[in-house]
Amino acid sequence: MTEDQFKTRLKIAKSRAKAKYSSKNNKSNSSMGTAFKMSTELVAAVAVGTIIGFILDNWFGTKPWLILIFFFVGVIAGILNVIKSAKKMQK
Repeated sequence: MTEDQFKTRLKIAKSRAKAKYSSKNNKSNSSMGTAFKMSTELVAAVAVGTIIGFILDNWFGTKPWLILIFFFVGVIAGILNVIKSAKKMQK
C-alpha cells in the first residue's frame, strides 16, 4: 500500500466517522426538542384552561366551578395535542 492510498483511505474513514457521529447527534437533539415541545404543549393547554376558568369565575362569581371545569378541559386538550404530535412523529 502506498502512502497516497493510505491517506485516501484515512480521509474516507474520517469522513464516514464524522457523518455517523453527526447523524447520531442530530437524532438525539431532535428527540429532545420533540419531548420539550410535547411537554410545553401539555403545560400550556392546562395553564390556558385554568386562566380562562379563573377569569370567567371572577366575572360570573361562580368560584371554583369554572376553574375546575376549564382545568380539565385544558388537560384533555393538552393530551389530545400530545397524541396528535406523537402520531405525526410516527409518520
